[in-house]
Amino acid sequence: MRQKTAWMGLMAAIAIIFGYIETLLPIFTGIPGIKLGLANLVTVFMLYVFTWKEAAVIATIRILVIGFLFGSLFSILFSLAGGYLSLMVMVWMKKVPGLSVIGVSIAGGVFHNIGQILVAALVVENIKLFYYVPVLLVAGLVTGLLIGIVGQMLIRRLKPLL
Repeated sequence: MRQKTAWMGLMAAIAIIFGYIETLLPIFTGIPGIKLGLANLVTVFMLYVFTWKEAAVIATIRILVIGFLFGSLFSILFSLAGGYLSLMVMVWMKKVPGLSVIGVSIAGGVFHNIGQILVAALVVENIKLFYYVPVLLVAGLVTGLLIGIVGQMLIRRLKPLL
């Protein structure tokens, strides 16, 4: 039990550090709201090494801390919507036989963006935001792929240590 608590504390700290690093390294895509999602790497790792419950706890801690330190209440709302929808889809996709960590991560990246655009459309009460969905789907696919590749390598190397 103590080892699990220590790993969760370490993963929460790493997720917060990754979130902070991402605020320092803007990705110059020219498209607002697009970022790599380094902190989501920890969520993918937790989902495969522990359970969805621990992944949800770490994601919540990370979103709240990063939001309060570097964002706003709206950024917390958007991140929670994207993060929870992403996690729910990844939990479901993880059960699909033959689907790799990379495939699960891609689904998570795509649905993270869908969750955020749904909240944005509700907040600004403008359905025209959905024109932005194709761009977000491509961004989610690319970032989910990158996070999935790194996540798969980390899971293979670190899971035996637990």
